[in-house]
Amino acid sequence: MSHPYTAVLIVPTGIGAAIGGYAGDALPVARAIAQVADILITHPNVLNGAQLYWPLPNAYYVEGFGLDKFAAGDWGLRLVRQNRIGLILDAAIEPELQLRHLQAADAARATLGLDLTEYVLTDAPLGVELRIAPSGASWGTIQRPDSLLRAAEALITKAGAEAIAVVARFPDNIDSNLLQNYRQGQGVDPLAGAEAVISHLLVRQFGIPCAHAPALAPSPVEPNLSPRAAAEELGYTFLPCVLAGLSRAPQFIMDGDRLSSDLWATQVDAVIIPATACGGSALLSFSQLPTQIIAVADNHTQMQVTPEHLGIKALRVNSYLEALGILVAHRAGINPAALQATIPPLRCLSSTTSEQTAS
Repeated sequence: MSHPYTAVLIVPTGIGAAIGGYAGDALPVARAIAQVADILITHPNVLNGAQLYWPLPNAYYVEGFGLDKFAAGDWGLRLVRQNRIGLILDAAIEPELQLRHLQAADAARATLGLDLTEYVLTDAPLGVELRIAPSGASWGTIQRPDSLLRAAEALITKAGAEAIAVVARFPDNIDSNLLQNYRQGQGVDPLAGAEAVISHLLVRQFGIPCAHAPALAPSPVEPNLSPRAAAEELGYTFLPCVLAGLSRAPQFIMDGDRLSSDLWATQVDAVIIPATACGGSALLSFSQLPTQIIAVADNHTQMQVTPEHLGIKALRVNSYLEALGILVAHRAGINPAALQATIPPLRCLSSTTSEQTAS
């Protein structure tokens, strides 16, 4: 019997992806792929929809740095029934906004049955700063990573946390044109790059699942809001989707601690990626394996790194709908060319020996 068909869906964070560049707008793609694959591996940027989320029993919620380590073969993934989640709140969050997030966490415990530890306030404001790179991608920094690390360590060692949710206070003075464009469905998520920095730091340091939810003051009502940006306008907190995702996020396993049920990169059958965003560490690692890479052309990004530029063998498709068809054919062991109206005849390949004999 063949192994479970496993697909990885990647939409890099903070690069203005037309699909997946907003809160949860790639979730319909993930839901569709989860119907084709036995196992779907993807990252919080795809599955997080602020207060919206969708339970996918066969989806692995894997933070970006952890996904890079998995793709490189350094870490495996072990499915869990439920993680005990520790919550970190930035000391810079105002009392009322802090209370809103604690109530969201309590709501997740009471209505979803999630297991949360005590929460920790950082011993200093984290000092999140936002940046936009010349390429147009968003990124950021935190001034006090030491405070974040101490908070996480306390939750792990004293409260037995198996996954970490972080809520950091993000600046409200975001460039007005940038924010307006984003709310109207154009441009780059100005928060995403800094969020990735926060989660990467904790996953690199402690090797456990982590995801981030920004704390922001509610924005004024926008009558021309894009549907893709609407999930972020629903309330005071982005925390519910993070807690739901982390509750069953797989644990990271090092090479010396393998079980037969653990999942490793060599078991991945297909990777789906925007066609202009192929320069990430995970995709470069997967390109060294016998994995079918599917590059989606109409998911435009601010990047211009195509598989052809990097010498990566990939199957280009126009849309995620077409990618779904490729996945179905690939899983069935059918050459996609056989589904087209015209199939060219086989050509004769002359061997070197034959050519020498003829000469």
